Amino acid sequence: MKKIFTKITAFILIAIFICACNAVKRVPDGKKLLTKNDIIVNGKSTNDEVAFNQMYQKPNGTLLGYRLRLNLYNLANLNPDSTYQAKFKNNPGKYERQSKILSAKQVDRLGQSFWYKGIHEFLKRTGEAPVIIDTSKTKKTLLRLKSYYFNNGYFNVATNYNIDTTGYKKAKINYNITTGTVYTLDSIRNTISTPALDSLYKKNPEASVLKSGNQYKTSDFEEEKNRITTYFRNHGAYFFQPTYVTFDIDTIGKKNKADINLIIKNNSIQEKDSSRTEPFKLYKISDVNIYTDYSPTRAKSQVKDSTTYNNFNLYSYDKLKYKPRAITDAIFITKGNTYADFRTTLSSRYLNNLKIFNYPSIQYEVDKRDPTAQSLIANVYLTPRKKYSFGATFDLTHSNIQDFGIGASISETIRNVFNRAETLEISTRLNIGSSKDMANPNNNFFNVSEYGVDLKLNFPRILLPFGTEKIIPKSMIPSTGITSGFSKQRNIGLDKESFTGGLSYLWSPKRYNSAKLDLLNAQYIRNLNPDNYFRVYTSSYDELNKIAGIYNTNPAYIENGNLTINGGTTGFTNDVLSGVIPALKPGDEDYKNVKSIEERRVRLTENDFILASSYTFTKTTKKDLADNNFYQFKTKLESAGSLLSLISSAGNFAKNSNNKYEIFNLEYSEYIKTEFDYIKHWDFGKEKVLAVRSFFGIAIPFGNSDYIPFSRSYYAGGSNDNRAWQPYALGPGSTDAVNDFNEANMKIALSGEFRFKVFGDVKGAIFADAGNIWNVLDNVTDEKAKFNNLNDLAEIALGSGFGLRYDLSFFVVRLDLGFKTYNPAHEPGNRWFKEYNFGHSVLNFGINYPF
Repeated sequence: MKKIFTKITAFILIAIFICACNAVKRVPDGKKLLTKNDIIVNGKSTNDEVAFNQMYQKPNGTLLGYRLRLNLYNLANLNPDSTYQAKFKNNPGKYERQSKILSAKQVDRLGQSFWYKGIHEFLKRTGEAPVIIDTSKTKKTLLRLKSYYFNNGYFNVATNYNIDTTGYKKAKINYNITTGTVYTLDSIRNTISTPALDSLYKKNPEASVLKSGNQYKTSDFEEEKNRITTYFRNHGAYFFQPTYVTFDIDTIGKKNKADINLIIKNNSIQEKDSSRTEPFKLYKISDVNIYTDYSPTRAKSQVKDSTTYNNFNLYSYDKLKYKPRAITDAIFITKGNTYADFRTTLSSRYLNNLKIFNYPSIQYEVDKRDPTAQSLIANVYLTPRKKYSFGATFDLTHSNIQDFGIGASISETIRNVFNRAETLEISTRLNIGSSKDMANPNNNFFNVSEYGVDLKLNFPRILLPFGTEKIIPKSMIPSTGITSGFSKQRNIGLDKESFTGGLSYLWSPKRYNSAKLDLLNAQYIRNLNPDNYFRVYTSSYDELNKIAGIYNTNPAYIENGNLTINGGTTGFTNDVLSGVIPALKPGDEDYKNVKSIEERRVRLTENDFILASSYTFTKTTKKDLADNNFYQFKTKLESAGSLLSLISSAGNFAKNSNNKYEIFNLEYSEYIKTEFDYIKHWDFGKEKVLAVRSFFGIAIPFGNSDYIPFSRSYYAGGSNDNRAWQPYALGPGSTDAVNDFNEANMKIALSGEFRFKVFGDVKGAIFADAGNIWNVLDNVTDEKAKFNNLNDLAEIALGSGFGLRYDLSFFVVRLDLGFKTYNPAHEPGNRWFKEYNFGHSVLNFGINYPF
């Protein structure tokens, strides 16, 4: 059945290709299909993207050289209604016969159905009409190109075009540009009418964009305008605008050079039917008024409550509901200071970050009390959000554990909890999903479930018993978060309960930087069904069962030829490790395997308590969601258990039989962990982006631990990692993924993908993913899994493939097909391309881009 479906699909695709391959099917006689634009500058073709963006007409898009969308459009019937009516006009009896069977109304509606009309509308929408050369648009493009080169210093540029026929009804347009010699900047001077601005201009420490000897570029003049405007407005020139900056460009008597005079005239003031000019004034702030419960309907109402705090005036139309400092800490505009744009921006950012107001508005007016008219009153209008708000979400999810999941959550947010702009969020969540990797004796589709409750209390300041203003000033928008949570998983591994709690601090050292200090992060994980271990981790059971088939001497452990779970598995393991079975010695390979299986069982079934502290720093140059030319660097340092060990050692607490300290009768984890994550995007224009990501992480156990808890370890494979392997199916090292969930305590990953537009909102990508995981400085003894020296870098796996993405604006649906290019699980010399086929490929489904 599968082969038949494949053949039918291939036949349909071939038929579409053959039927639609006539690209000029919709090109009228005497017209030409535009196949290419070529810009020839001084006799040589150029790939200048900005120049190509001047085009009024661009050729139809291609996919690997094939005009897919054009040919889809050519498949469509442009007038399906007329075609349907003509069928009956040519054969009137046919309409009568069908009307007797369906009724006349149904026959008419049939013409509007998908098969007669809808499919053609779909092809027209998905496809792309042929781009037919329009010489009027060609001439407009030529004017644009001339302007583009003129604005880049080619004042004597000459342009023309010619159209070359490339085939039947096909042609390309050549835009011929003769630039002439470029003009450069010669002398640069300035004429500033206002003495105060002239003084400011001379004091500006930032160098001018315009420099003698530079190529003339209009964009540089615009940048200089903005630079000057920003500086002036940050130093009191409230009424200054970029339009006041003009340039006089003199080329008379110059050979390919231009003298520049920067001119800033006085302030122009419009008064009724006349206007006048006066020197610009530099303003100071005389008052800061904060309206804490403003709304447009209350603008003319009487204020009922007010107070003054640190030279800030706070007003309320009802009773004042906020502690003054909670609001004034967010305002960087202060009485007596010089007016500055950046203070307004910073205040707006901070107020928005409080999440208790809707779109704060900051307005200024000249203080009429000042006889010199050089003072401004700042009015801050705050519209509170509702104190209580309810939220609900519904999601379709995909993760490394779940192939498919349905999630829902409800939350309640309480604002201004203690009258100091705090927010409290209480949320509950429920998720049910399907996973083919879980033990599922009843073969249920939904075999995974999780529910939980979370609480988060946020303070818009640093909560510590000592001041931090000198280290973390309020301009860094600091906040404190206190969190707690509970979750319960059923049929995920061994079933778990997780209790979490934390105290963290967050701030932004710079505009696009962020820092987070998790002072305390506690997690207690309790396995609810540890006896289910060998039913979930079947690879471990199969290996143990295989060894027992050779060495077991106790028939009570066997049922139907296999070890029983758990009596047989526990009994046989104890016999091997206690020396009851003389055929197995500690140096034997099978003895080591049994010991390794038991150590892994103990590690994954025992409960975990982790008390950690961590510091995370993130730096990015990404300005907004549309920015595809940026980098992001993230590093994290985490330490767990050291505080508990210090207390245990200082208190001279007793150790258990394993020579470990305990808390609540449980050995706590102790380790140090660090991670480095770097992402870089290059935008090549025309929706072509190259993205790369590198990652290194290592967690080293010490003191009270010999290994890293499963929840803090690393895995490889999956839709956001190496896409040629399933999650947890790669590594460690050169092992052939011998366990069901393979993890380790060191990871290296490097990925790159080239993204491009296919058509419409459909994007494509080709990618390569390299990396692996290893065990290092822990209790794992398998040499294949360990990283011992740089020679082990030869165990870095490589996957490559291609994918499709569909952009839904608010998220991206992603399909990636990965092929095992270099598999370190094979013997050296036999690792390249041995599984590079569809049979061993992995199809990954993901939401949003992997990096």
